[in-house]
Amino acid sequence: MQCAKLYDTIEPMATSELHEQDKDTSGEMFVTGRHQEVPVKPQNEFPRTTLAAGAVLWRGDLSAPESLEVAVIHRPHYDDWSLAKGKLDPGESLVVAAVREIAEETGYTIRLGKLIGKTVYPVKNTTKVVYYWTGEVTGGEFAPNDEVDEIRWLPIDEAKELLSYDLDREVLAKAQKRFNTPADARVLYVRHARAHDREKWTGDDNLRPLDKKGLRQSEMLVPMLAPFAPTRIFSAEPDRCQATVAPLADELNLDVTVDARFGDHAWLENMVEAQQAFMDVVALGGVSVICAQGDIIPHMVAWLSSQGTLPIDTDINAKKGSVWVLHFREGQLTGADYIPTALPVQ
Repeated sequence: MQCAKLYDTIEPMATSELHEQDKDTSGEMFVTGRHQEVPVKPQNEFPRTTLAAGAVLWRGDLSAPESLEVAVIHRPHYDDWSLAKGKLDPGESLVVAAVREIAEETGYTIRLGKLIGKTVYPVKNTTKVVYYWTGEVTGGEFAPNDEVDEIRWLPIDEAKELLSYDLDREVLAKAQKRFNTPADARVLYVRHARAHDREKWTGDDNLRPLDKKGLRQSEMLVPMLAPFAPTRIFSAEPDRCQATVAPLADELNLDVTVDARFGDHAWLENMVEAQQAFMDVVALGGVSVICAQGDIIPHMVAWLSSQGTLPIDTDINAKKGSVWVLHFREGQLTGADYIPTALPVQ
């Protein structure tokens, strides 16, 4: 999708006069359905991009839609009602920014779910790009502050009426679709971080360690994966896979279950066993992490797509240190979000 062409026809003078509260004037929401992908360099997708991230905050029981409420915030600076979000700070990923901004604006801690999509609109001489997830509030307490002086918890239809902007209503409508078919299992499918060059390694390939960049990637995966609140971590056999999730395991005080069936060799030698190992994790429910290798991941995601309700017709990428957030309902793949890196985007 060549999203940047959206603003080719907008006069520079006109965009320089647009502000945050004018976002309905020339804004768009880019959603490709239940399959979402973050660009490798989202800061370069549009001219003069300003990146931001946020969430549709919700509480209640997804199995009882009448209990569901979402948060609408009032920003005194703009005197508007909107969804919680904020700009990225230097050194942040989109996920980290979303969680931080929610905490700063609302005081809430959240569990991230589905990536809904992104809104794009001109603000002054920049292009504001805002990524939104669903976020279940798990703790914390709101206190009025300079950015947000009031929060209203409302049923979705009432929240739509209160929101000041059509773009936010579109985001909420997309979130509502995800709420209507909630996931009962999620798998954070991680490709191991960068390791030392295979050609220069003379020992057992399973013992080939992470290099300097790979160690940094493994550390940065912690704040990106922890907001999804995984309760189990699995890994293929190679040391580079286990080392990739070791910092996350330490942070969450979880053991890493090592299983050769999650590795490349397993896919080549016994595809059915590899598929069964993955589905056994799905059957556990909740949120799990699986760290695997670069050959098996695209094949596994393609197989899951063919077995589920989510067609994926594009190339299935799996960069080192990337994550597929895979959403399942009753054992079938219903959503997939690809995040190519945990490293800061700017």
